[in-house]
Amino acid sequence: MDNKLIIPYLEELDLEASDENISLLLANWGEVRAELEKLYRNRDQKSTLQLMKKGIGYFLQFLNWSNDRQVHSKEPIPFKLLEIKPVNLEERLTYILSRPNLFHSYRQLSELFTEQEKLFAKKNIVKKRLDQKG
Repeated sequence: MDNKLIIPYLEELDLEASDENISLLLANWGEVRAELEKLYRNRDQKSTLQLMKKGIGYFLQFLNWSNDRQVHSKEPIPFKLLEIKPVNLEERLTYILSRPNLFHSYRQLSELFTEQEKLFAKKNIVKKRLDQKG
């Protein structure tokens, strides 16, 4: 995937990864998602672009944080090296970035978030079990 497509979505994101910031990010995504659902329900596709950009940025931030990486807007994301990521991430993200205001792109983004949240939760459970044994 061409990381040049992603840079505009990362420029505003510079928080440090922490449980509190991840919870805040997921809450912010929930608000963006609710607003997007309302816009798509009303068939107001033209008003969705800014919110979709924000949502894409939140996803990229969450993807990095859940892989214990900090986000740097000038640094490419090594998708192939990420430990936890949804299936077909690069293809799905390429589709979303090429048509960000389409309803199907919103559905893909929403599904990517759901899948990444599940993978992140699984990673944390495994980590806690290993910490208890160790």
